[in-house]
This record gives sequence, structure tokens and C-alpha cells, in this order.
Amino acid sequence: MKKPGALILTIALTLFALPALADEYAGVIKTSKGTANVDRAGKQIALAPGVQLHKGDRIVTGNNGYVGITMRDDTLLTLGPGSALSLDGYAFDPKTHEGNFLASLSKGMLSVVTGLIARQKPESFVVKTRVSTMGVRGTEFIIEANEE
Repeated sequence: MKKPGALILTIALTLFALPALADEYAGVIKTSKGTANVDRAGKQIALAPGVQLHKGDRIVTGNNGYVGITMRDDTLLTLGPGSALSLDGYAFDPKTHEGNFLASLSKGMLSVVTGLIARQKPESFVVKTRVSTMGVRGTEFIIEANEE
């Protein structure tokens, strides 16, 4: 006969694990120099190697800041000085390599080496600026957005 305590513990652990699965991180900071922060739900968090990024985050670098990011699909992002990038949408299935990447660069410079999402389905990788939307068909690119 099974113990009721074991069943309750199993149910409790399952319920606590569900929110974590729903909110998997999108990427992680690999390098950070100078001033760099993430705006998340109204809070500013200083960026340092190991900080996880999530869908909805806005990454901002100061005039002396650089950030290197590795996304879960192995896309590599480098955000230059005086830049602002919003992670508008991100999903990735590591088993099928399917997913989507949607980001908005409002100012500054972004260098990208695409990963598994763009290889699997290039139209699922999109970067927007105030004046354009770029669907990615290659593997490496640099985009710059100027404030006016």
C-alpha cells in the first residue's frame, strides 16, 4: 500500500515544476563590459556573465557597454555601446529545433550569428528596427539603428 504522504509530495513537486517549465530562459549573458542592464518588469538588473534573459526583457548598454549573449538555440548576439534591444518573442524546442526569435533594436548596433532556429526555419527569425523589419535568410549579419 502506498503512503498518502508520498502521493501528496509528488503532486506538490509537479505543481511547483509547472511554472518553471512555462518560463524557461531565452538566453544567457556570456560577456559583459562597461554599463549594461536588463529592464525586466519595471526593475533594472545589472548584467554580468551567467545572468539569464527572458522573453520580454529589454537589454540596454551604456556608452561604454558591450554584451555578448548566447541564446538557447546557440544564436550569438553582441550588443554594442549605447544600444537597446527588446526580446519581444522567443521559443525553442531543443528536440525538434523549432521555435521563433523576434527582437526589436531601438538604438545602437547588434551583431548576430544565427543558430538552430534560423537553420530550421529562416522565416522564424526576425529583427525589427523603427523603420524596418528584417527576416533573416543568412547566418551572420550586423544591424544598426540610429536615434532621430
